[in-house]
Amino acid sequence: MKTVFKWMLAVTLLSGSLVVAQTKVGTSAAPFLGMPVGARSIGMGGGTVALTTDATAIFYNPGSISTLNMSQAVLAHTDWLVGTKFDWAGVVINLDGTNAVGVSFTQLNYGEDIVTTDLEQGGTGENWSASDMVIALTYARNLTDRFAIGASAKYIQQKIWNSSASSMAIDVGLLYNTGFNGLKIGMSISNFGSDMRMDGKDLYKAIDLDPTILGNNNTLISKLRTDDWPLPLLFRAGVSMDAVKTDILRFTVAADALRPSDNGESVNIGGELAFREMVFVRGGKRQLFLDNGTEQYSLGAGLRYELSAVNAISVDYSYQQFDIFGGVQSFEVGFTF
Repeated sequence: MKTVFKWMLAVTLLSGSLVVAQTKVGTSAAPFLGMPVGARSIGMGGGTVALTTDATAIFYNPGSISTLNMSQAVLAHTDWLVGTKFDWAGVVINLDGTNAVGVSFTQLNYGEDIVTTDLEQGGTGENWSASDMVIALTYARNLTDRFAIGASAKYIQQKIWNSSASSMAIDVGLLYNTGFNGLKIGMSISNFGSDMRMDGKDLYKAIDLDPTILGNNNTLISKLRTDDWPLPLLFRAGVSMDAVKTDILRFTVAADALRPSDNGESVNIGGELAFREMVFVRGGKRQLFLDNGTEQYSLGAGLRYELSAVNAISVDYSYQQFDIFGGVQSFEVGFTF
């Protein structure tokens, strides 16, 4: 037990000091790294750092995937704001009941549009597009029968037409099961990595160093230099507990406290009602206590069908309500093997 709490204290102090060091609001690269993943978690308001629900735990708490006691693949899709598409895919492989590995892919697609210039307002015949992407490799281990820890290594890329920026980062998470009514405590720190800087051929421009002089070379090629921007460091700490648990019904409540480097502190809360672990109804609220928060309530539902003793398929749906943008829908399909 002393070792367990030493690990928890060390990660908490390190995470807190790193986040405090960056307090600027809205001044980070790759803000999509803070977008919620998975219909099941979104339906519960995103309060899932202390829950081991499915393979989306790779995103919320990489240290918890070793407690899944199964292997699972998940595909999740969200029709995000202003016509963008947000997709997540992940696989968790349970190696021996103690160790687990995972891999995930995230993409935010902004779509494409025609390229216009001052002289060609109707378009040049080209199309431009923009997208964000993350590839993550995860490893987790159960240090004891109640304590698990893990980490993810991530490659992050943002791209707009012919320019892009990339970075490497790590996520670290831990999960502690108290053994009392399913009470769990979870913590994670995400996106600890190098700054990002845009680069590419779109930054090359023709320049006339002195337009007041006639006869000089007015087509010299220059390259615009963009600033470095830090990743949105995010610290999560939360709890979950089975408030009701019988052979027929289970009601789980969860809450997360979030402290990002590019926004104010907030709290996510949610609950899940399960009937025979086959039918699920969920609800939650994100961004409590956040002054500039735009997200309202979230609702969700799901079905799970066992194909065999070890194989099962699940389908989940969630709906988020925003102040200005209206509703956002998410879908998730999972296969346990």
